[in-house]
Amino acid sequence: MSESNHTTEQATVPLLTPSPKDNNIVHYAESPTFEYDVIVVGGGVAGAALAYALGTDGRKVLMVERDLSQPDRIVGEFMQPGGIEALKRLGLESTLQDIDGIMAQGYVVCYEGKQVLLQYPQHPTTGKPYRGISFHHGRFVSNLRQAAKGLDNVTVQQGTVNQLIEDPEWGRVVGVTYTPSPSQRQDATDQKPSASPTPVFAPITVVADGGSSKFRNSYLTLQPKGHSQFYGFIMQDCTLPAPNHGHVILSKIAPVLMYQIDTHETRVLVDVPNNVRKEYNNDVRKYLTEVVLPDIPEVLQAKFVEGLETSRLRYMPNRFLPTSQNGQDGLIFLGDALNMRHPLTGGGMTVALWDVVHLKQLLAPDMVPSLRDTHTVLAQLQTFYWQRKSRSSAINILAQALYQLFSAQDDPDLRVLRQACFDYFQLGGTCVSTPVGLLGGIYSSPLLLMYHFFAVVLYGMFCFLCSSSSPWAFVCNLARSVSVLWMGCKVFLPLLWTEIC
Repeated sequence: MSESNHTTEQATVPLLTPSPKDNNIVHYAESPTFEYDVIVVGGGVAGAALAYALGTDGRKVLMVERDLSQPDRIVGEFMQPGGIEALKRLGLESTLQDIDGIMAQGYVVCYEGKQVLLQYPQHPTTGKPYRGISFHHGRFVSNLRQAAKGLDNVTVQQGTVNQLIEDPEWGRVVGVTYTPSPSQRQDATDQKPSASPTPVFAPITVVADGGSSKFRNSYLTLQPKGHSQFYGFIMQDCTLPAPNHGHVILSKIAPVLMYQIDTHETRVLVDVPNNVRKEYNNDVRKYLTEVVLPDIPEVLQAKFVEGLETSRLRYMPNRFLPTSQNGQDGLIFLGDALNMRHPLTGGGMTVALWDVVHLKQLLAPDMVPSLRDTHTVLAQLQTFYWQRKSRSSAINILAQALYQLFSAQDDPDLRVLRQACFDYFQLGGTCVSTPVGLLGGIYSSPLLLMYHFFAVVLYGMFCFLCSSSSPWAFVCNLARSVSVLWMGCKVFLPLLWTEIC
């Protein structure tokens, strides 16, 4: 009896043929039998949240994640208030509980021995200040996965997705092949597991496999660019100058981030530009000790050295990837596979979670009764592309622009703008609340961001002119101010164009 069933199973295995153009794609010429409504590739923040969100709408979801053990990463540890609001809308706010997270009231920027406090603005309804939260990334992601597993119509599978399956006649993605992990592919009779990839079919496949996405090159035209890396380590039992705040330290070359991620541990992230790393022959510890350490506030230097000596030094590339429009039937890109920005402002999870909110709304059963209705799904994805623009563009532009100002290195005009940014924050009022609201994903207007960015530029020009010691110096500084204005345009306008087109 078991042999008969086994033979029948072998006979019904779909015949897949390799794509002649792409090793990541196989073709299936028959009409597929859809086992799921949605297949999600990747179980990180974006993938797990989407699996849960679509599952609560009654969709049958398969989420395939390469490794379901608790992740261990050095980024994705600071969630802005906008991300928390997205979690609330998805019904996932409880995933922030029981992870020993630290509530964040805002930021502190430290520069040349001075510091300025940047508090989150107040909620217009409750009158209470917005709050962010920092935590161990893996604990939060594990909670998201557990939430998805808790739904009867969501299947969470550990395995490696090998290829996407295309219908060559219609040019649409209809599923994936994946190899389950050994612990998950044992059959009921405990026979030796097969190494053959398992094909599964669904009208929608969501690729959320992170910044190093395996499938991005196959379908998207834009690819990530990076010019630096974050090197991270832990400081134990360290009291920061402003507890419950993220700390941004403006070093001579590039910024340093510090924020507490649990009761005893404080994360340190040092941005190291690629050209600087090459100058030091990849001896990053030497660079941190000789160049970065003197710019660290004196009260933190001992802990900085201790953490550098005793903690594991790890790195993560910092990349920028503008969003591409979705034109592939049956396929959606999400999270860092779709869109990245420099993690200086901690906006990645906020963008990803709001993308999940938008997709949940646009693909809701009352909007799209059947996900096999490819015409309606593609129309909703075009709406998704423009609907997400306002918030994601503000976060992306701000992250990239601030990074360019904060990593001025030897550029005199950028150094003027960096000083102007710090001085602008010291003015307080809306010069703090609005920029921090944009950074936190609370406000979502690129035009509002442009207003404050060029207010910083003009304020810097004004302060630079006021520093003139003579009429001749004023004339020279006036010409230099024009150069500063031009630099501000060179920083901001290309980013704006990239995001709005």
